[in-house]
Amino acid sequence: MAEVERTVAATPDRVWTILADGWTYSDWVVGTAHIRDVDPDWPAPGTQIHHKAGPWPVSIHDSTMVIASDTFRELHLRPRLWPLGEADVLITLVELDPGHTTVRMAEDFHAGPLRGLRTAVNDLVIHRRNRESLRRLADLAERRATDRSVVPDF
Repeated sequence: MAEVERTVAATPDRVWTILADGWTYSDWVVGTAHIRDVDPDWPAPGTQIHHKAGPWPVSIHDSTMVIASDTFRELHLRPRLWPLGEADVLITLVELDPGHTTVRMAEDFHAGPLRGLRTAVNDLVIHRRNRESLRRLADLAERRATDRSVVPDF
């Protein structure tokens, strides 16, 4: 299992806003190239993001499903990338102090050929990928937290 954690200079609700917007998934999830569709009730349990992963011409069309969701606290996902398999990803948000959130991501293979190939090397690769995903997620959340559009008063 690969586990990573990052402190984000944003509140849990700001981070959750990114997670709850399925159209931003490819902006922060390393390896996801394009979002094809997002179920209307995302991130309710059972809803999916339909995405394309990997570089052309070997990209794969598949989906990520929500297993469980606890608003502002936890998102349990099942990304699919068949024929390679499926993973379980648990993202938790813990308020560290006002304006800072610890984001944890734990990922493990759930099904498919990759589940049988669990090795320290695979965990290291996933760990590095997820560390970069959390960096991207933090960038999005922190940018939204500091983006104060000023509307002129006429």
